[in-house]
Amino acid sequence: MSHRHARSVVRSEPKVKAPQPAARRNASPDDVARPGATTKPGSGWFHWFASETARLSGRPFAFALAVALIVLWGVTGPLFGYSDTWQLVINTGTTIVTFLMVFLIQHTQNRDSLALQVKLAELIIAMHGAKNNVAAAEEMSDEELEALHQDYRKRATEALDTLNARRTASRAH
Repeated sequence: MSHRHARSVVRSEPKVKAPQPAARRNASPDDVARPGATTKPGSGWFHWFASETARLSGRPFAFALAVALIVLWGVTGPLFGYSDTWQLVINTGTTIVTFLMVFLIQHTQNRDSLALQVKLAELIIAMHGAKNNVAAAEEMSDEELEALHQDYRKRATEALDTLNARRTASRAH
């Protein structure tokens, strides 16, 4: 078969699109993150800043820099006579960094949690026999979620009891 003929065969095959999560069905190509990209275009400065800060602060270099700053602060103690101002510098600096990092880490955690929820929902919806109402469990009230949890605990116990009964019956034979 010639190369030209092979191309025409490929073109004649119908293209089948993989199912897309609801959040992506109406998304433009610019809204979908590219492999290797840390953030998607148009996602905003805060998202970019939070993602980059989380990525960089988790590196060994960031830890080494923090340790070096603390050592430098400790070494300068005798130069400043261990004054209140000298102590206030480290207290204020660490308080500000901690305060800002709480928001950046929370943003990153919320985004990661939402992405995980979307992926799990896609898997649940795609599986035959799965209860699709579980795909949106994060939208349920606390009472509904607790009732669903109790239902699954009961079903898990029943499944375990059935499995143990089968094991016992197969040992008896």
